[in-house]
Amino acid sequence: MSALTVAAARYAIGAPRSFAEFADRQRAWLQEARALGAQVAVLPEYLSLELAATFEPAIAGDLHASLAATQRYHADWCALFAGLACETGMHVAAGTFLLDVGGRYRNRAYVFAPDGGRLWQDKLALTGFEKGARTIEPGDALKAFAIGPVRAGVAVCYDIEFPLPVRAQCEAGARLLLVPSCTDTEAGATRVRVGCLARALENRCFVVQSVTAGEAPWSPALDVNTGEAAIYAPMDVGLPADGVVARTTGAERWAVARLDFAALEASRERAQVANDRDWPAQARPGLVVMFQEVVPL
Repeated sequence: MSALTVAAARYAIGAPRSFAEFADRQRAWLQEARALGAQVAVLPEYLSLELAATFEPAIAGDLHASLAATQRYHADWCALFAGLACETGMHVAAGTFLLDVGGRYRNRAYVFAPDGGRLWQDKLALTGFEKGARTIEPGDALKAFAIGPVRAGVAVCYDIEFPLPVRAQCEAGARLLLVPSCTDTEAGATRVRVGCLARALENRCFVVQSVTAGEAPWSPALDVNTGEAAIYAPMDVGLPADGVVARTTGAERWAVARLDFAALEASRERAQVANDRDWPAQARPGLVVMFQEVVPL
């Protein structure tokens, strides 16, 4: 295994007037990531909904209408990010596109490779907001894939808060998790951050979280955005004590770090704890919970 330089965006939501304006903005952001040395760039969840701003306010301000309207951009979206991956030589995790699949929407995270390849991971766990929309459905497949010599996976926002699907990706070899996210409260941002830290600890892997930032009062989904982009590692010998490899602060747009996967693997041999290896010990046959009365002294 080798090292990769990864970049996670703290992406300030805009209001593009056309797809061309949106495309120019994505090119500028990704060229900036490449100039910082990135080989992998991660954009945030719900990025496609920024395109709702290209329609009249009645559509942009209505979730169902904006989901339907943005479908016309799907082919252009794929062509744009495929071209930018080739142009920059990076793997680009292009946030998520809310895609119509048989009359209901999947929150789909695309990853584009510099050789023109692409794949996707649909969000598996729906938030209360997504369930309340009554038109968004969860995905039905979990994937791991190669970024050069490194195996990776995607966990879309809320998905990172669930240990078992991520564990399955890591048991399939993933050592890099890409997490496009969008949260509108401090509590939500904390939940995703804690989920990222926990999954890094449990699986001895790196986690790269992108976030949305700023306010978009015209959008029912992107109205308020909180959190910092960050890159996380397990808390162990030779790794950050707080698990934070890099994090945006203030006006920074990218959290960037060089991740050494060979060193990550080697850290198993001198680990203070080995949550990844000790994981099976949780399932102890015959272990049951017993309620016990407290006996007074």
